[in-house]
Amino acid sequence: MAQSTRIAVTPGDGIGPEVVAETVRCLEILRAKHSLDLEWTRFPWPSHAWHEEHGESMPADALEQLKAYDAILLGALGDPGPMDDPNRYLLPDSISLAPLLDMRKGFDQWVCERPARLLPGARQYLADERARDIDMLVIRENSEGEYVSQGGRLRKGTPDEVATQMEVFTRKATDRIIRYGFEQARNRAADRVSEGRTRSFRTLDGRTCESQVCLVTKRNALRYWGDMYTEAFDEISKEYPDVATHHELVDAACMKFVQSPWAFDVVVASNLQGDILTDLAAVLSGGMGVAPSCNLNPTDPDMPSMFEPTHGSAPDIAGQGLADPTAMLFTAARMLDWLGRKDPAIAAAGKELFEAVAADLAENPGTRRGTHEIGSAICQRLS
Repeated sequence: MAQSTRIAVTPGDGIGPEVVAETVRCLEILRAKHSLDLEWTRFPWPSHAWHEEHGESMPADALEQLKAYDAILLGALGDPGPMDDPNRYLLPDSISLAPLLDMRKGFDQWVCERPARLLPGARQYLADERARDIDMLVIRENSEGEYVSQGGRLRKGTPDEVATQMEVFTRKATDRIIRYGFEQARNRAADRVSEGRTRSFRTLDGRTCESQVCLVTKRNALRYWGDMYTEAFDEISKEYPDVATHHELVDAACMKFVQSPWAFDVVVASNLQGDILTDLAAVLSGGMGVAPSCNLNPTDPDMPSMFEPTHGSAPDIAGQGLADPTAMLFTAARMLDWLGRKDPAIAAAGKELFEAVAADLAENPGTRRGTHEIGSAICQRLS
C-alpha cells in the first residue's frame, strides 16, 4: 500500500495561525471531495509562543521530526503582535526568523521560487496598462551566497567595533540554480503554448524565442562571484538554444522591474539579490497579500520542501480577523502541485484550489473582507 502524503503544518506567529486555519479548511474539503491520500500534523513551533515557554524557537530535534514529512506549510514568523501591547513577548529577527534558514539549509531547499503574475482582481500598482501582462518567475538561489551566516563581530559595543559578513558561492550551486532556471523557462513556454498564450523574446543574434532567462548579478562591484555566475550562465545557455538570454545588474533590474516588468520571463538571482527582487515582483503582481512562495529541493525526494506566503506576520492586524488568506491559499495550491509529482490526484486538487482562489479574487476586486469570510467563500466554491 502506498504511503500517505504527509504535510507538516506550522502556523507560526502573528496572522500565520489565522491564514493557515482557512487554508486547512480548504484542504479538508479537497481531501474529502477527492478521497486524497493526504494527511497533516500541526506543530506549535517554530513560534514566539514556543520560545516564551521553552527558551527556543523550536525543539532541538525539530528538523529530524519534520524530515518525516513530504512538505512543510508555514504561516509566518516574526513579531507576534498585537502592536498595541508594549509588553508582548518579542524576539529580535535574528532569532525569530532563524528557523527559516535552518529549514532551508537543513533540507537543502536550494530553490526559492516566486511567481509574479498579475491576475484579474489583483491590485495593479503600475499605471501603465502593459503592467497587466506581468508574468514572470523569479528564482532565488536559496542555499548559500550572502546568507551563509559566516562572519562575526569584534570589539562588540565599542566605537572600534568591526562586523564581518562573508559571502560564499560554489560552482555546484551556481550551475544547478542556473540550469533549473532554463528548465523552468522551457516548462513555462510549453504551458503557455498549451493554453494558447504566446510570448516573444529576442536573442542576441536576432532570433525569436518563446521564453527567456535573465541572470541578475552585481558583477561590476562583486566581481568574483559575479564573473563565476556569468561564465556558468554562458556555458549552460548553450544547452538551451531555444531560450533567449539576458543579463542585468541588480540595481538596473530593480529599475526595469518597475519600468517594464512585462519584458521579463524567468529571472535567476543570488540569495540576497533574489530576496529583494522577489518582494518587488510580488508588489508588481498585486501585493504581498496575493503572492505565494516556495522553498524547494528538486533533487532529493526524501527531503521536505517548504511553502510559505511572501507576506510576514503582520503584527498590526494580528488576531483581528482582518488578514487576507489569499497568498496562503495560492501557496497551498503550489504545494499540492509540487506534491502531485507522485500523485496526479493531488496535483489536480492543487489546480482546483488555484482556480477557486483566482475566481474569488477576480469577483471581488478591491473588496475588504475578513479572513474567515474569504476562507468561507473559497470553501463554498470547492464544495
